[in-house]
Amino acid sequence: MGSQAERYKSGVLPYAQMGYWDADYEPKQTDIIALFRITPQDGVDPIEAAAAVAGESSTATWTVVWTDRLTACDNYRAKAYRVDPVPGAPGQYFSYIAYDLDLFEEGSIANLTASIIGNVFGFKPLKALRLEDMRIPVAYLKTFQGPPTGIVVERERLDKFGRPLLGATTKPKLGLSSKNYGRVVYEALKGGLDFVKDDENINSQPFMHWRDRFLYCMEAVNKAAAATGEVKGHYLNVTAATMEDMYERADFAKELGSCIVMIDLVIGYTAIQSMAKWARRNDMVLHLHRAGHGTYTRQKTHGVSFRVIAKWMRMAGVDHIHAGTIVGKLEGDPNVIKGIYSICRDSFTKKNPEQGVFFDQDWAGLRKVMPVASGGIHAGQMHQLITYLGEDVILQFGGGTIGHPQGIQAGATANRVALEVMIKARNEGRDIWNEGPQILAAAARWCSPLRAALDTWKDVTFNYQSTDTADFVPTATPA
Repeated sequence: MGSQAERYKSGVLPYAQMGYWDADYEPKQTDIIALFRITPQDGVDPIEAAAAVAGESSTATWTVVWTDRLTACDNYRAKAYRVDPVPGAPGQYFSYIAYDLDLFEEGSIANLTASIIGNVFGFKPLKALRLEDMRIPVAYLKTFQGPPTGIVVERERLDKFGRPLLGATTKPKLGLSSKNYGRVVYEALKGGLDFVKDDENINSQPFMHWRDRFLYCMEAVNKAAAATGEVKGHYLNVTAATMEDMYERADFAKELGSCIVMIDLVIGYTAIQSMAKWARRNDMVLHLHRAGHGTYTRQKTHGVSFRVIAKWMRMAGVDHIHAGTIVGKLEGDPNVIKGIYSICRDSFTKKNPEQGVFFDQDWAGLRKVMPVASGGIHAGQMHQLITYLGEDVILQFGGGTIGHPQGIQAGATANRVALEVMIKARNEGRDIWNEGPQILAAAARWCSPLRAALDTWKDVTFNYQSTDTADFVPTATPA
């Protein structure tokens, strides 16, 4: 009783003494576990810093409150139970924190994130804080819808198997009239692409009202499908100011016969889940552009890792998500990108610290998300893209299609031929990583659009040091 009296005596106690640190705690199968990278202020003990993160992301405040005793507080307190130094990063620590499942509303990304990242990232005793990874228990996963379509069903609807899908973003992404925009879509689809897409910031501007764009794009889709005998699509961006506007646009897209609609990450978690439910009800593929993510995912010491965003979005229920290219113009360490792709596509994601994946994750039958690779890629990189990313991926060549010297249709043909010959070579057992340039060169002898593409972009690379890299790398041991 004396210890209880001391614990609940008015005043300030260290978070560790308030019960938010327990080195002996064994996480339950139903616990949500978060791994934070913590950078304490000078003089702040890392264990106390971890306990503070646990407290401030669950039930604690800065001082003792006796009303804790009106709750099952021992259960509701998050518990930091392990703190490890980050390899090669003095002053940084990996902190493992377990949360009881009862702390969260079922099926709500908004509620989950309000706790885990809601207030604690501005906590003064920390120089920086980053959410690196999470383990989501099966019991919690089963409260989420997940992707409305999934990779398997999408391929069946499109009747496209055994290869990556091909896409492009219409360029310029702003300024075209609706009619000219539709012409770009038609040329790209007619030339061999499977999809064309709106970019993240094309909504309903004065130069092109959304309804006009939808009409011209679907006319282009239908004409290209009739001309090629293939199922085609265009990601119609329904992102808008209100949910009512988004539902109106999505309903019109369905009425026109579109098989897919698109939303931006910036609309927020509640809106994303709302659109996912709409897509499930209406048998539509839902594409998510990760607009805005780089503001909090790119820096290594503060923010939220994109692998966590990918987990949340698979739970929220999107079918596509932009997930990195490795070889393109946007941020993408090879190991980190492979980890993100595993999260999108695995039935069971295995722990792999080399790829930034710190926990085994059973996806409990949740449908798989198709990763999208876009941003600064071209036909000359096809062997690298397939080797790195596999075949369950959408390769989007925007500038690499529309910037082709022979025109848009030729640009699409160059990408389609490069893809087909590389998949054929892979299936024949050839070493496409090393033989890729020769395979493309041989195909270019009889395909002038591919030859022009290779000549135009052969020397284009984006070889910059990634800012977000894995902390664990394999080290050779003496024989």
